[in-house]
Amino acid sequence: MTIRLKKCTLEDAHTLQEISYDTFNETFKNQNSPENMKAYLEKAFTVEQVETELSHRSSQFYLVYVHDDVAGYLKINTGDAQSEEMGDESLEIERIYIKSTFQKHGLGKYLLNKAEEMVREQHLKTIWLGVWEKNENAIAFYKKMGFVETGAHSFYMGDEEQTDLILTKEVIHYVYTKGL
Repeated sequence: MTIRLKKCTLEDAHTLQEISYDTFNETFKNQNSPENMKAYLEKAFTVEQVETELSHRSSQFYLVYVHDDVAGYLKINTGDAQSEEMGDESLEIERIYIKSTFQKHGLGKYLLNKAEEMVREQHLKTIWLGVWEKNENAIAFYKKMGFVETGAHSFYMGDEEQTDLILTKEVIHYVYTKGL
């Protein structure tokens, strides 16, 4: 399987909008009312909203391709783009969205590892994310990858208040010395 990562630009807004809408809908539609899903999707994943997020200096998007097919994407935030005040030494994974047809192929782990590489490259200390308390598969995956629950915050799906668990991981920076 050939995996390729591409940093997004404004030219990718329509692709990101489409994959955001599709992956969010396929993941959460069976656990939320149609009205709340519609309200959220129409607010969070318009092309204009995606363009605004793409334009933020402290946010970055990366499309992941399997062969030539868009399989998902990663969105990370640092500094003032983070959805919670976590400090300047933290990187937030706001989204790891993978199309259902590409799940269980290691892409989530691949994107998570890429985010950890970025933490090391930027000399940050912590990587964190919010995950819906009812998304048991994602929670189990993140905990398997070394994340621990450190808090929670509210997330609104339409007019329904839901709880996202905050999971964090301290990232180890390796120092290599010659001759040891």
